[in-house]
Amino acid sequence: MKDPFLEATLATISQGRALSEKALEQLTDDQDFFFVPGPRSQSIAATVKHVGGNLLSRWTDFLTSDGEKENRDRDGEFLILPEDSRLSIMQSWSQGWTRFREEIQNLTSEDLQRTVYIRSEAHSVPLAIQRSLSHTSYHVGQIVYLCRLIKKGEWTWLTIPPGGTEEFNQRMRKRDS
Repeated sequence: MKDPFLEATLATISQGRALSEKALEQLTDDQDFFFVPGPRSQSIAATVKHVGGNLLSRWTDFLTSDGEKENRDRDGEFLILPEDSRLSIMQSWSQGWTRFREEIQNLTSEDLQRTVYIRSEAHSVPLAIQRSLSHTSYHVGQIVYLCRLIKKGEWTWLTIPPGGTEEFNQRMRKRDS
């Protein structure tokens, strides 16, 4: 059996990615994907680009190299360049999430006792995992919220809709009985 912590981490990765992608699928207009809501704000595209870059950097050679790779351009992840398309940004996003999942799948219980480095700072492997999950979840929330804001009334709820808690709880109780 795989380590319970690693199994829970894989489930959390899947949940965060799925939630984000279901929200992003509701943006049928590329203008919405690149829309900047106001000054000192960033587009959904920039957040997606950043998450992809962050995950790729952190999880490439996770156990053997610093999580902040020398070739990473973190500041550039927040800039939308003329050559950035929704497709290219989503490809980077996918690569990052895939690398994250693959590295977690390859970890062993023994690896959880190791130390890794992020920006030259020592982290236990569980702390590095939690740091990445926390950071990524923060951005998942931003993405979902901005998608919902942009779609206004044309939003399909990804979780229990407001006013739907009791109905959901009843369905769950029936399912479990």
